[in-house]
Amino acid sequence: MFTLTRAAAEQVRRAAEQGGNAGLVLRVAASRRTDGGLDYGMGFDTQTADDLEVVSEGVRVVIAPDHAQQLRGATMDYVELEPGQFHFIFLNPNDPNYTPPMET
Repeated sequence: MFTLTRAAAEQVRRAAEQGGNAGLVLRVAASRRTDGGLDYGMGFDTQTADDLEVVSEGVRVVIAPDHAQQLRGATMDYVELEPGQFHFIFLNPNDPNYTPPMET
């Protein structure tokens, strides 16, 4: 299952509202690079009949079937990487470049 953290869900809702996309779902995709790593994409979209739907932290997320295996077990977070610079990140055990975060 694909999940969003609370911070990611809040930012997705904020972006949807600010961009006039409140009625749309969040589409998430992952494609494999030649080195085996994953590239991620996301945006607001309409749902199609063959999409897989997940509701996480109150946000409807859809994934096309051909991206589902790469995103199984992944978590999307919204974090401050540099002071004042926030970004969405994907914590994905299916990505060979993934390193689990350190417990604090």
